Amino acid sequence: MYTMASLAYNRSQFNLNCLEAGLLLRAAPAACHRAVEVVCREGPARVLELVKMGADFTRNTDGTLHLTREGGHSNRRIVHAADLTGKEIERALLAAAHAHPNIIFHEHHLATELVVDEVSGQLHCFGVDVLDQRSSSMIRCLGLSTMLATGGAGQVYPNTTNPYVATGDGMAMAYRAGASMSNMEFVQFHPTALYSEQSAAGGAAGRTFLITEAVRGEGGYLFNLKGKRFMFNYDARLELAPRDVVARAIQDQMLQHGDPHVLLDISHKPSSEVLSHFPNIAARCSQQGIDITQDPIPVLPAQHYMCGGVATGLRGETSVQGLFACGEVACSGLHGANRLASNSLLEGLVFADRAAGPSVAHAEYASRYCARQIHYAAASAEFSGPRAARALSGPTADWVAAKRQEIRHLMWECCGIVRLTKELQRAQAQLAAAYIEVKAVYKHYGVNTQLVELMNLVTVAELIVSCALQRRESRGLHYNPDHPTAAAEAVPSVIASSIKSRYDLDALRGSMSVTSNNGFVSLILPAASRTKKPAVVRDLSVRSLPETE
Repeated sequence: MYTMASLAYNRSQFNLNCLEAGLLLRAAPAACHRAVEVVCREGPARVLELVKMGADFTRNTDGTLHLTREGGHSNRRIVHAADLTGKEIERALLAAAHAHPNIIFHEHHLATELVVDEVSGQLHCFGVDVLDQRSSSMIRCLGLSTMLATGGAGQVYPNTTNPYVATGDGMAMAYRAGASMSNMEFVQFHPTALYSEQSAAGGAAGRTFLITEAVRGEGGYLFNLKGKRFMFNYDARLELAPRDVVARAIQDQMLQHGDPHVLLDISHKPSSEVLSHFPNIAARCSQQGIDITQDPIPVLPAQHYMCGGVATGLRGETSVQGLFACGEVACSGLHGANRLASNSLLEGLVFADRAAGPSVAHAEYASRYCARQIHYAAASAEFSGPRAARALSGPTADWVAAKRQEIRHLMWECCGIVRLTKELQRAQAQLAAAYIEVKAVYKHYGVNTQLVELMNLVTVAELIVSCALQRRESRGLHYNPDHPTAAAEAVPSVIASSIKSRYDLDALRGSMSVTSNNGFVSLILPAASRTKKPAVVRDLSVRSLPETE
């Protein structure tokens, strides 16, 4: 909810059928048809629940909800609160949660690892280990059912609309706990993030300001820096083409002309209309000296959304019993290979609601049949030595920051909007080496926010690249000129095994060691002239998941 996201909604059966058809057309045949059906059927009721909670959506003069249109949609079906819908939904939900007597907030707490154990041969989740960032201490929070709602992993890339904390924490924790991951290669790049010299360089926090898709939906045009509209050359839907098409078109124009950005212009619309629909965009652009009622907006693509994530069923369940996931951290199958604009918030609402009943049922089951494992989870909560909280020292902090930037720039170079097989293989080899380095420090140093986030980033980055290499075709958000066409049958990519089982890591592990010296960890890498034996990658086949309701 950190973006200006809107919310797909229309109660008429005709438009629900159109939305369902649109979802399957844009994402299909990679989308899970049952997930699409569930969201289209149950979504309107979830939107009305938000209204009852007090979400103040933009309305028409007659009091009905105002509907706008975004790229890829065939009709006006997008509920919004001016141009900050996500912020308004977050406000309403937080107010309702704070008012509930049984909900307790623990702010400035970072989940580090899920607590898992086997019951009758199956993995079960019994809570999470947490770093209290204010007191710099570790605690274990036991839970009979655990819901991951941790968002995405935008910080894997140097340019993203996501906040600094979007480091794939839930995805990485779930993967380390043994959960199956799916469709991680489908990374959505929003075509129109606000360009600035700082954002072009990745910025201090690597976050760019999002220019909502609704600007194009309300009639905005895209121009290159020569003043020519260019979408005629790429898609018959012009500026209303899906995000992957528009993002690739913008990048192509930037590469063709050597330009750092293109222009998005809505100044031909009445000023009152523009300012009424996009007050926050107007205010933010004015800080850069841009009057959007008169001037075009400089824009460039930026990472925006992860369509893949922790593989879930239609009730938010994962392959780990007692662990549920919803929202961007999850891969429900709704988005397929390419998320249709404004469906992410709707997905989160629908699958959170559907997960509520099963999570209660599992909690009752665990309280009856998992007493031994729960007791062990409580008794084994020992946080000493490298499992204790420990702030980073200067040299190690510098190494962590440099490694984070190295991973992010590697991902943009090798696994961005357009991917080449050779570059993906280079990224995979470098990420395998980075994983060994980061894990060595992670295991020996102690727990702190920066190191946990780095471990999560390198884990998620490796999953994205490995899923991309599984997919020997181009589909949706994954475009590889080495395999330019889509395969006849669409199946999700799945990774259900550990990094250790997928690589021969001994080749890299033997060439580095970790020592402790004067209170900080020094990573001793081999000399630059030494020839390293590359990690051996074990090929994985793409396989499909069962569609269970």
